[in-house]
Amino acid sequence: MNFNFSFLLAVAWLSFKEGNHRPRRLLRLLFIACLGVVSFAGLSQAQPPSPKLNQPGIEEVDRPQWKFFRYREDWSVLKDVPESRRADPWDRIKYLPFDGQGTVWASFGGHMRLRFEDWTDFSFGAPATSDDAFLLWRLLLHSDLHLGKNFRVFVEGKSALSEGRDLPDGRRTLDFDTIALQQAFIDLRIHLPRQATLVLRPGRQSMGFGKQRLVSTLPWGNTLRAWDGITGILQAGEWKTHGFWSRFAPVQKYEFNDSDEGSEFFGVYGMGKIARTGLDLYWLGIDREGQSFNGTAGTESRHTLGARIWGGFPNTSFDYDLEGAHQFGSLGSGGINAYMVATQVGYRFADGWGRPRVFLGFDYASGDDSSGSDVETFNQLFPLGHAHLGFMDIIGRQNIIDFNQGVALHPARKLTVNANGHLFWRASDADALYNAGGGVVRKGNTATARNVGSEVDFTAKFKFDRHILGLFGYSHFFAGDFIQDSGADNDVDFIYLQFQYTF
Repeated sequence: MNFNFSFLLAVAWLSFKEGNHRPRRLLRLLFIACLGVVSFAGLSQAQPPSPKLNQPGIEEVDRPQWKFFRYREDWSVLKDVPESRRADPWDRIKYLPFDGQGTVWASFGGHMRLRFEDWTDFSFGAPATSDDAFLLWRLLLHSDLHLGKNFRVFVEGKSALSEGRDLPDGRRTLDFDTIALQQAFIDLRIHLPRQATLVLRPGRQSMGFGKQRLVSTLPWGNTLRAWDGITGILQAGEWKTHGFWSRFAPVQKYEFNDSDEGSEFFGVYGMGKIARTGLDLYWLGIDREGQSFNGTAGTESRHTLGARIWGGFPNTSFDYDLEGAHQFGSLGSGGINAYMVATQVGYRFADGWGRPRVFLGFDYASGDDSSGSDVETFNQLFPLGHAHLGFMDIIGRQNIIDFNQGVALHPARKLTVNANGHLFWRASDADALYNAGGGVVRKGNTATARNVGSEVDFTAKFKFDRHILGLFGYSHFFAGDFIQDSGADNDVDFIYLQFQYTF
């Protein structure tokens, strides 16, 4: 039996809109889960495997793993693979040689993503419209041209659409960008002594460093982030260092995304290993006009010095991750003195059902003790959302304390299940509560309580095949004393179902 994936999603869409007799939340949850199972089944039968897969040696083709930063995939591995062994239908566009030696070649690819979101009591029920269901759709297409071993041109375009979002802000810039240039850069590789290399990369580009707590292209967001500038990448042994200067290119829904001439983002980010310990060292600088933190406003000139270490404890199943950063500089006439710490310790059971990994973590980002004058609020810069501080993105890495814990299971080869929990407090009762985008959720002077609340997140990720990935998630936020004392205080529910096709 064949199932029409688009038809099912349309049915889900119509079922969940206001005015169509929305069912109870439990029924919605069950329906979406069934939708995912049925859709996967339909895709399974709609795309029978190629008969070439049964030929000897087909599985020996070592194709690159899909990466979010597609320019990191090296498809030259198909150079010497005969046509008979290229079983994947997309192999024909992944490596296209233009000369007999294979030194001039191109690769093409893309990414399609569809996500259904359902919110109940968005923003704790404060807006007039706080319940809503809507669709987000994203298309990315790229070309990667290699002219010899030392020169390449990479171009990536995008289209991000939002349909039916009636929550505050409607079609947000986070969700909607009709058609835009996501990346367009050249790479010039220079060979240095001792087998070191330097890559110069001018143009529009995506960025993400380390655990992406401070710098991320924001894959969860529909529109993504981009910067115009130049990056130098020095590779020497196991050490890689990025030096960059850029201007952020904010989304303009219906126009070309020009870079912001009133902001500059620059720095150096180094990554390497000492023995078996991973080490990141970084300096990040940002200059922006028209900024405000807890009553202090003006031009922001902020510098972030930080370090991260991670790895595994020898001869054990324990792993760890520790990152800390200090910020200094000026905002208007006031000084800046802020910091953050993020830690996590995990343990993987080698023999348990589902090979579970459990972890405990602690996050701290400073807040301001008083309104005006000097600033002690940590600036999270360009953080990765839907990740470290809960999947609902209600909480950002500013004026926050987070005790977190979780477990990850692999009950089947293609299935990963996660359950995470967070306990949130404000670091300072004089400062605001900030969300993942840096916006103010509640002002600091609205209540004195510090307990913000708690969040639980449940996700299930199913890798149908190397191209198709399905994701289901449910999150609930329990409003704490600060939320209850400062305004609307309803608990928040978030359900989502996402399908992604990569080629």
